[in-house]
Amino acid sequence: MRSLYRFYDRLVLTHPWITLALFALVLLVASLKLHQFRLDASAESLVLENDSALEDYRTINQRFGASDDFLVVTYTPHGDLFSRDAIDTLRHLRNDLAALEPVGSTNSILNVPLLHSPELTLDTVESEILTLDENDVPLDRARKSLLSNPLYPNMLISEDASTTAIQVNLPTPDEYFDLLFRRNELRDLERAGKLDGEQARELERVSDDFTALLERLEAERAQTIADVRTILDNYRDQAEIHLGGVPMIASDMIRFIQNDLSTFGVGVLIFLLLTLVVIFRRWQWVVVPILCCGFTVWLVSGYLGWMQWPVTVISSNFVSLLLIMTLSLTIHLMVRYREYQQENPDQDQKQHLRDTLTAMVKPCFYMALTTMVAFGSLTFSGIRPVIDFGWMMTLGLALAFAISFLVFPVLVSLLPEPTPRQLAPGSLPVTDAFARVTERFGGTVLIGSLVLAVLCVAGMARLSVENSFIDYFKSDTEIHQGMLVIDRKLGGTTPLDIVITDLQRPDESQTDPFVSDCDPFVDDCEGGDLRDTWFTWQKLQRLEQVHEYLASLPETGKVLSITTTLRLLADVNGGDPLDAMQVAFVPAFLPDDLKPILLTPYINEEHHQARISVRLIDSMPELRRDALLEEIHSHLTEDMGFKEEQLLFTGMTVMYNNMLQSLFDSQIRTLGIVFVAIALMFLALFRSLKLALVGIVPNLLAAGSVLGLMGWLGIPLDMMTITVAAITVGIAVDDTIHYIHRFRVEFEKDRDYIATMHRCHQSIGRAMSYTTLTIIIGFSILVLSNFLPTIYFGLFTGFAMFMALMGALMLLPRLILLVKPFGPEGSR
Repeated sequence: MRSLYRFYDRLVLTHPWITLALFALVLLVASLKLHQFRLDASAESLVLENDSALEDYRTINQRFGASDDFLVVTYTPHGDLFSRDAIDTLRHLRNDLAALEPVGSTNSILNVPLLHSPELTLDTVESEILTLDENDVPLDRARKSLLSNPLYPNMLISEDASTTAIQVNLPTPDEYFDLLFRRNELRDLERAGKLDGEQARELERVSDDFTALLERLEAERAQTIADVRTILDNYRDQAEIHLGGVPMIASDMIRFIQNDLSTFGVGVLIFLLLTLVVIFRRWQWVVVPILCCGFTVWLVSGYLGWMQWPVTVISSNFVSLLLIMTLSLTIHLMVRYREYQQENPDQDQKQHLRDTLTAMVKPCFYMALTTMVAFGSLTFSGIRPVIDFGWMMTLGLALAFAISFLVFPVLVSLLPEPTPRQLAPGSLPVTDAFARVTERFGGTVLIGSLVLAVLCVAGMARLSVENSFIDYFKSDTEIHQGMLVIDRKLGGTTPLDIVITDLQRPDESQTDPFVSDCDPFVDDCEGGDLRDTWFTWQKLQRLEQVHEYLASLPETGKVLSITTTLRLLADVNGGDPLDAMQVAFVPAFLPDDLKPILLTPYINEEHHQARISVRLIDSMPELRRDALLEEIHSHLTEDMGFKEEQLLFTGMTVMYNNMLQSLFDSQIRTLGIVFVAIALMFLALFRSLKLALVGIVPNLLAAGSVLGLMGWLGIPLDMMTITVAAITVGIAVDDTIHYIHRFRVEFEKDRDYIATMHRCHQSIGRAMSYTTLTIIIGFSILVLSNFLPTIYFGLFTGFAMFMALMGALMLLPRLILLVKPFGPEGSR
């Protein structure tokens, strides 16, 4: 250890220019890949680690020809929708959108088949199809046809006929799915330990190709959406228009991340700069910490570029967090350095540095280590973006500690030594007031803490994870407004697919259905239908019952299935339901151009599957996704007799719900890991069970206070706020470590607990208050985000840090005075 210290002293303090040159080389290497730093708002960035629901979602979409690769333009004219002017304007808008090169096709009330003609029958359905584009259909007749069609209301047109939608299809190239599925196959082999050398090289190549393609597609989508918005702006004076759809949401999420990164980075930097100027009033104490903070962010960003590790919505806070954490370390070093300046004014600058680094390396090391444990615990959450966030911050904090003890002393030694700030005789820092309160009202502090703990527990019991995706965005954002219109007028926003597999296969003795006395075309045959198809009266009746049940639920909006098609064909059939013979030949007599609309999305005979598409009303306050999915599953299995293996629930609703429901478990798991790890560190650092327990209590209260406040305010856990408690403990414990470490040093001077408390509040207490102030100010900048979870993250983390400071300055010293963990007073 001594040889390491001598090497450190010679390199860093004796030859600072060499250290600075080597560090500049590291910065140069990191900068080589900064251009590969990228953002990700794809579905994979918002789901559980290895969640099979994502694979199911993609498989079902491909199998049934469904896709979320489309934009939705809602159009509400100022007058009657079915006026000639409104229809002409809609047509011009549609044509302008369709003219964009990336647009594959569009769907609207203008080109969909009206299927409402006096001459239309099952025999003439192909020749008598009318559309507003191709035929001179009276507008009142078009309105009646669209509203009476079971397919279009609450999808392409609102039930009050005031709002319609244009679906702008943006096809994804087949290359995307080829690379995606091949990459996933190779990853499965890798996880199973069956990947050979050639396959490993193929996985690396496929992953690189997929990443490059994804970046190109994201750039193209962003430009397409910008072009769409430009077109829409030309029509906003004639109608109320909103843009929605998964591609728009993903693109805007990336835009929000970019804005957050720049806004938070620059905003936090400015706030911290002003804070340093106000607190320290010496230009050296402003330049040095700002450079250390900037270097930390630079290195982490470069590493992410080298590793091609994308930043998600969750980890977009890493810039502001690293700035704040690095500054916290450097502030402790600066405050201690200034204390040595005042205590030993005759010593030179290098000696002040040696004393500072020697005194602070141990508490700062444990400070960084405990915070790394807090962020590292997030890797156990099971949520992909939270896991990535944990690893990024763990790496960043390790670099922050290294830079604080390498670059900080180098810069201080190369710059002119700042003159020490002299305090007026007899003046005491504000933090000493907390010591006086603790001394005089110790009982009140303990009782108040106990009451707060009870309130925290009661608030935590009220926590929930039910959340509306629509409420993640401010009400003035286009995402929120567009989703709200779709939710209220066009059948709901969040998709849920229920896929039913027909497990009833005929055996070899039943290959010829006509050997039985029962005619399967027209009869309900006992023992089940003998034909290997969905198009039988019995099977379609069961699907209709499922459809009816789903449509009856208050949480559901538009429900589409083969039942919708059959009802439409019944209308065409003069209002008479199709008989068993007609049902059997539905695939044969449907025109080819109608099959992608009426048949393919709902029935896949090759895989013996039927799909029912449901959209949920996301803005419904009473929506409880997990309870709803459980209710539907229970009804289908227990009341309707479907077997477990016949049912598959998939779609964004399922993936989002899986992520939400993991929050409670992961919150308990991450907090448990943090507290156990920190307790062990306290034992190692202080070598006292009493001190370890005393140190844990204020941190438990800080974490509990933020969770309790969320419970009392009715704010549910989400992807961002799940991390607050664990992060709070990791950061708040820094104050505990510094205070106890300093208390032990100061106590040995006179073994007087009261006097030691006052000295600690006047010295390390100031550093703690400075760091907490900068952290709160830094996190407050997050309120500028358009992403509400980020705003909550900033506000609650700031609140938790305030509670942690109060605990460290009042509850912690009161517990030390009560327990006396350093031994009796007045003896050595």
